[in-house]
Amino acid sequence: MTDDARPAIVWFRDDLRLADNPALDSAVATGRPLVLIYVLDQFSPDLRPLGGAARWWLGRSLASLARSVEAKGGRLLLRRGPAGAVLPALAAECNARAVFWNRRYGAAEIAVDTDVKSALIAGGVEARSFNGALLAEPWSVLNRAGQPFRVFTPFHRTAAEHDVPDPLKAPAQTLTGPDLPSEPLDSWQFEPRQPDWAGGLRETWVPGEAGALARLDTFLDEGLAGYALGRDRPDLAHVSRLSPHLRFGDISPRQILAAVRAAKAPPGDVAKFVAELYWREFSYHLLFHFPDLERRNFQPRFDAMAWRDDPDLLAAWQRGRTGYPLVDAGMRQLWREGWMHNRVRMVAASFLIKHGLIDWRLGEAWFWDTLVDADPASNAASWQWVAGSGADAAPYFRIFNPVIQGAKFDPHGDYIRRYVPELAQVPLSAVHAPWLGGTQLRGAAGCYPPPAVAHAEARDRALAAFEAVKAAG
Repeated sequence: MTDDARPAIVWFRDDLRLADNPALDSAVATGRPLVLIYVLDQFSPDLRPLGGAARWWLGRSLASLARSVEAKGGRLLLRRGPAGAVLPALAAECNARAVFWNRRYGAAEIAVDTDVKSALIAGGVEARSFNGALLAEPWSVLNRAGQPFRVFTPFHRTAAEHDVPDPLKAPAQTLTGPDLPSEPLDSWQFEPRQPDWAGGLRETWVPGEAGALARLDTFLDEGLAGYALGRDRPDLAHVSRLSPHLRFGDISPRQILAAVRAAKAPPGDVAKFVAELYWREFSYHLLFHFPDLERRNFQPRFDAMAWRDDPDLLAAWQRGRTGYPLVDAGMRQLWREGWMHNRVRMVAASFLIKHGLIDWRLGEAWFWDTLVDADPASNAASWQWVAGSGADAAPYFRIFNPVIQGAKFDPHGDYIRRYVPELAQVPLSAVHAPWLGGTQLRGAAGCYPPPAVAHAEARDRALAAFEAVKAAG
């Protein structure tokens, strides 16, 4: 085999798209035959297994990518095993000249990538990595002392000064390469069967690159104008719902940024949405510099927090049976669709942490298993933000009143009635606090429970616990 005939391998991970994929683009530019692979790595040390909802999304997104590759004359190779063994073995199998991939930022993922790179170089194979996931990589955004930012506003200001390259187009060339053995996607069993709990996910989402682009177009047409105010309203369509597509790289943040900035929308709405993209950047900044974000309090003084062991309240929260309609609507939306509106995420997380005094890690783990957009950076950073233990955290004394939050952000009760059918016929005067009528509500959908914990008592208990942490710190 001549050197020109030696293939280039593209290792797909959280970048399941053809457009704006720097690793793929660079491999295509070599003019070599291409081997395109996804490795299901459930074996490398410390890698966090995906939750059920995210596994469902991954399977659908991989199927979409495989179809796109086939339309370009190629084939997506699927193999299972530790990446540190699979990639070097594949390079030897096809006599590859180079392997290309886009970078990841968690400590376990970086360790895997480092091992793969070392093994490839030792075998005489070129290894090149690229930024395909962020607007600015974590080591490029530091304060004047050369240290990572711990507060969002100065981080955003500094990160936004970085030039963001225009997104790359999908390769025009064919993606052909050698015919190599591949595992069937069905053998990975991403689709739940017994029981099949993914019906609501299938009704709600179209994973993959085409679905992401369609979702972006819908948001630009219907949701961006009015975003700055409407984004807090779960009953309205002023959110992008692009988070799971970003999580698995069906679309890149550069593509979204370019499209939003080119849209005909009020500048304030554009600026607010762009700031939310940088909140995602900030979460990855934190994950890179503080890699234990999912397990350890960012602020160590919270290690002294006296969390309660209350399995009944935890279960009621998970099932959407707390007796607080906005919380329950969000938790039921999560179970049905694998997603929850961001304002409601904050209220639901605050309820568990502050009304229940239940360790934020238990809530983070539940979201990790049930969210289609379970993101290793944003999920942990957001739970710590609500708990008050994180960077740029919400003040510990901010304890959301679920009734007031419901009345303010679901003013007509439409969101609650959609996801809590027991309350479908309840008048607006009672929909946010149905227990005030003095009787349990029973309808065609069943009986709605009274509050699992009284707000005033829970608030006092939480303030006392958080004040004790403050005093001890």
